[in-house]
Amino acid sequence: RLLIPAIDVDTPVIRLGLAADGTVQVPPVTAHDRAGWYRHSPTPGATGPSVLLGHVTVGPYGDGVFRHLARLRRGERITARLENGTAAEFAVTAVRTVPKTDFPADDVYGNVDRPELRLITCGGARTGDGYADNVIVFAALSGAKSPTPGER
Repeated sequence: RLLIPAIDVDTPVIRLGLAADGTVQVPPVTAHDRAGWYRHSPTPGATGPSVLLGHVTVGPYGDGVFRHLARLRRGERITARLENGTAAEFAVTAVRTVPKTDFPADDVYGNVDRPELRLITCGGARTGDGYADNVIVFAALSGAKSPTPGER
């Protein structure tokens, strides 16, 4: 699960891979929108940039799980609960809105020497078939905890 209390996100996380064109898959457009973890990135809490994607809107279903991602501010908390019951806790370090035509792939996917998190959604002006920009949240590990009995 992914929890972001500041923007009321509490979502299951699905696994994503690569689309047929070689780009990162995005979660399916469904009424019960969920975030997705790019499985070719590190597990949240492991060294490197763990990448999660979510929609800002989901077509006819309305708002997406990351509809308020751009509202996050430095220091706000994000928790990734893993399948093994542990939780990795992150603090937001930056929020950037960038044109899709100038996506900072090295900043998002490039190696880092500590556990970090990247949350990505669409943003900016709406175009005929989507949005002009991406909103990217950068966060760094602030703590981890093991499950308490019965918490899994």
